[in-house]
Amino acid sequence: MKNLLFLLLLHSFGALGQNNTFPADSVEAIIKRIQLPQFFAYKILVTKLGAKGDSITNDKPAFDKAMALCQKNKGGTIIVPKGVYTLNGPIHFVSNVNLQIEKGAKIRFSDKPNYYLPMVLTSWEGTMIYNYSPLIYANNCTNIAITGEGTIDGEGSKVWNSFKAKEKAGKMRTREMNHKSTPIEERKFGEGYYLRPQLIQFLNCKNILVENVKIEDSPFWCVHFLKSEGITIRGLKYSAFNYNNDGIDLEYTKDVLIENIDFDNADDNIAIKAGRDHEGRANAAFPSQDIVIRNCRFKGLHGVVLGSEMSAGIKNVYVENCKTTGYLKRGIYFKTNADRGGFIKNIFVKNVQLDEVEDCIYITANYMGEGSEFPSDVSDIYLSNITCNKVRETAIVIQGYPQKKVRNVFLNNIEVKSAKNGMTIQNTENVTVNDVIVGQKATVPTSVTHSIQHQ
Repeated sequence: MKNLLFLLLLHSFGALGQNNTFPADSVEAIIKRIQLPQFFAYKILVTKLGAKGDSITNDKPAFDKAMALCQKNKGGTIIVPKGVYTLNGPIHFVSNVNLQIEKGAKIRFSDKPNYYLPMVLTSWEGTMIYNYSPLIYANNCTNIAITGEGTIDGEGSKVWNSFKAKEKAGKMRTREMNHKSTPIEERKFGEGYYLRPQLIQFLNCKNILVENVKIEDSPFWCVHFLKSEGITIRGLKYSAFNYNNDGIDLEYTKDVLIENIDFDNADDNIAIKAGRDHEGRANAAFPSQDIVIRNCRFKGLHGVVLGSEMSAGIKNVYVENCKTTGYLKRGIYFKTNADRGGFIKNIFVKNVQLDEVEDCIYITANYMGEGSEFPSDVSDIYLSNITCNKVRETAIVIQGYPQKKVRNVFLNNIEVKSAKNGMTIQNTENVTVNDVIVGQKATVPTSVTHSIQHQ
């Protein structure tokens, strides 16, 4: 059956304009609050400490020495010159350090899981646990950065990728511990549980910069900010196609600027999260909030995603001037369910160009059809100036929950050139639609010409 083109030109008769303005003052206030890290003059080349950069030698001892010297000198810059540096184990940051990976340099991590023990405090799909160390890890650090034009390679496509088929028991154990409020110190995983580590994770950190490096072949999520604030991420490039290779995950984060990123990864480009289920709701004082996303180029599974682990809430997110460079499954995707609780509110998206997608805008309170006791509160969503060339399924989907309807959604100036289906809007209150076109834009209606024949 041929795809159907839907013509939809809907005008609201209410005063949409003022409600749907993009709050530039709020964006500027967030950016002014973010403090870029500052570093002391001390600098050290890892090659001066024995690193070979020959792709064979284990250069981890040199990187550990460099980090220790920076700590002794109250901070500094670790310079990684051109070469391929194999590390049999993680890099653990201390405060006031810039890891500068120069053009032509690659840090390539071994894929032997035992090198990432002992376990560290981390999280896995929204639940705090002890697990394999992320490959680059910081906990309780201030003023830290990863910069330069080099590459970070997680070597995730072989051993780590094989963990995916064996992760279910460990994953279900994390969720059981979450729901039972098991003390975090008792949540020990690591060997035998097959839960892959993140490539980069910053936990309980402030004043963070990640800039210009290339991210390759991550074992799991690529760059994960957890319980952190004052974050600037810009100029990154991705080539990450393993299972669950989210580009950037924000979880319990505050004051974040993401800009000028070239995504090319096999899962969500940007996923905004805030803990899962009971544990997330218990941390409701720490929602993910005050996040600016601009001038990014999306390519992968989904562009910007809110959820699904968002039980502490998400608010004050501003997305503008982004576009795709290839196919996405979904462009803008809100996903919650009645296991999560929490809220998503005050979300502003404008000036987004999508090419070919499965669904253009998808807001659902029934993700995976899970749960019944804790529906999420989704409200105050402003989407404007969004274009899309082709939609394989549905242009706009808004699905509330019968007992907790999606409220106060404003759609303004949305144009989808072709789509199999137009819109599905269910269990909502106060959805305002203005200048929304799916298919060919209608013009002046044609007149009927009667032809009367006399016999």
